[in-house]
Amino acid sequence: MSSFLRLSGVITLLCLGVSASYAAPPSGQKPAPATIVVVFKDGHRQTFNMADIDRIEFGGSGGVAIAGGSQNLNQISRGHFLGKWECGDGNGGTFYITLNEDGSAWRSLRSIGGHWVYVGGEAHVTWNDGAQDAIRKVGNQFQKFAYAAGKSFDDDPDNVTAAHNTTTHPI
Repeated sequence: MSSFLRLSGVITLLCLGVSASYAAPPSGQKPAPATIVVVFKDGHRQTFNMADIDRIEFGGSGGVAIAGGSQNLNQISRGHFLGKWECGDGNGGTFYITLNEDGSAWRSLRSIGGHWVYVGGEAHVTWNDGAQDAIRKVGNQFQKFAYAAGKSFDDDPDNVTAAHNTTTHPI
């Protein structure tokens, strides 16, 4: 009987040790090196050990797959779109689009706010008036594609003009 109790005690300690090793670090604490932290839209985080990851795939059209720690070098990073962009208005004039880290956006043309998301190497902006703009790299330059309210980013744009990030050091 005492051998059985000792054996069950050892097994219990091993189980507790293994489960503690999988516990997430307390909030506010940085994860250990060689980990990746995924932050979900609702704010919760999940940490993964890089040694356990074979590759990371992003679904949808124009998605990026990252394998073995290397990213598609033709893909523009999300951080590159942050800042103030000078864009054509389609009528020979210019206006500014400001893209913020928190996903908010501001357009100087008619002073409209909105939000933006990074999709497949592009900045997709949806304005509070229903219009949409996409900033895309075409060749060696960036262009702004404008879409009227009710159109999608897959439709033919209403106009395409040059776009230039005026921020001194985009990320």
